[in-house]
Amino acid sequence: MNLATTTVSVLRGTGTDAFGDETDLATVAASGIPASLIESSRQAQEPVTGTPRIIRTHVCRVPPGTDATETDRIKDEQTGEIYIVVSATRNANPVMAQPLRLDLKRTGRAA
Repeated sequence: MNLATTTVSVLRGTGTDAFGDETDLATVAASGIPASLIESSRQAQEPVTGTPRIIRTHVCRVPPGTDATETDRIKDEQTGEIYIVVSATRNANPVMAQPLRLDLKRTGRAA
């Protein structure tokens, strides 16, 4: 089992702005969800120039049964950071329910 490091909210929904462009809404589908939110990084080099780059990845694990999909956003309730859910997967285990793994991409703080 994963140790919760924060609580998160699942944000869902889209709308349109004055120009007709699609925008994300801050509609809360669920909140107060205990989660293990971990950032990791690795160093890579540009193939052509050899310039070093640091690639950061974020992984969030939430309890089984949490309603979160690839079209949602996750808000860290402690820091206010917003993440886009890139993928949502669950390991198969016939004996015990497994946490939902969310691969995230950070977008910034809530406005």
